[in-house]
Amino acid sequence: MEEFKFVGLDVHKETIAVSVAEAHAGEVRYVGEIANTPEAVVKLVRQLKKGGAPLSFCYEAGPCGYELYRQLKVLGQDCQVVAPSLIPRKPGDRVKTDRRDSLNLARLHRAKELTPVWVPDEPQEALRDLTRGREDMKRMQRQAKQRLLAFLLRHRKTYSGKKRWTQAFYRWLENLKFDQPIQQIVFQEYIDLVQAMDKRVAAFEKQIEGASSQSVFAPMIGAYMALRGVDRLTATTIVAELGDLRRFTSAPQLMAYLGLVPSEYSSGTSKSRGSITKTGNGHVRRVLVEAAWTYRHAARKSATLQRRAEKAPQEVQDIAWAAQKRLCGRYRLLQERGKLKVQVCTAIARELTGFLWAIGQAMPGPAPAIA
Repeated sequence: MEEFKFVGLDVHKETIAVSVAEAHAGEVRYVGEIANTPEAVVKLVRQLKKGGAPLSFCYEAGPCGYELYRQLKVLGQDCQVVAPSLIPRKPGDRVKTDRRDSLNLARLHRAKELTPVWVPDEPQEALRDLTRGREDMKRMQRQAKQRLLAFLLRHRKTYSGKKRWTQAFYRWLENLKFDQPIQQIVFQEYIDLVQAMDKRVAAFEKQIEGASSQSVFAPMIGAYMALRGVDRLTATTIVAELGDLRRFTSAPQLMAYLGLVPSEYSSGTSKSRGSITKTGNGHVRRVLVEAAWTYRHAARKSATLQRRAEKAPQEVQDIAWAAQKRLCGRYRLLQERGKLKVQVCTAIARELTGFLWAIGQAMPGPAPAIA
């Protein structure tokens, strides 16, 4: 059996701190700091390979992304990107430096105490960037609208209609006038910003529609769309963030990964469960909770949903209909028990995750990545 050298990398924008743990109970030594450039990484690998032992690298997931991981894979090296929130830390340790972090990573990597994250391939990461870009634009759109409404409220300009951001609302805005010319200019700039953000969001959604239909995951996206409350944007977000769900061995594992399971603090005979953990991927958790609101209505196959479902295999259609019957009934039952609507939707989102997992197992797809 080959004895690996375990290399811990503390990665930053410009530098990488490097430590090496010898096999078994060997020494853990700090190698030094290198520049965060492809050339410096190639030189590092060449130096560490001189002893002849195979190398196993690890570094924390973070803002520097997966380019280092991909470079090491191209160089034929084993590499793991680990979850920062799951790295064991001593409560009394109050000193943090790049050197200590890299030493700790190398030591824990050798002890197999680190939890690797799933790394998407480049096309899927591009799809993820697209969905997250649309999410960012949507957030800025909401902020722009709020600032416009706040400006109107400060000057006692109140819309009497039933719903804002309709054609009638924009016609009302066109007729507003302010006493000060400067205020009129500010008002117009706010309107222009809102309209510009509307166009950007629409452009992103058009790009998502085209990219999702051309993706290798297009059949999986179509299968998820058979579920009630899961439109193309939601399905694309799920696929872009999670990839092939066959890498999860069970539905509860996926639920825990998305942070939809209750937190717990139990000791001895005392058992205490709290709100959901909210760990893992918050993007998917958000769209699933939004989808859960649609199950407050009675179960039925609408024309739109039926047309979407017909494009999926019969097994997927059966799962989607079973999900609708189950979740609509659960929504009513939990409401009758006096649960808050937000709690009900969270519970429905958790169960909806189980049906997503079942569809992921039923659909053929690309070979699953190692989680």
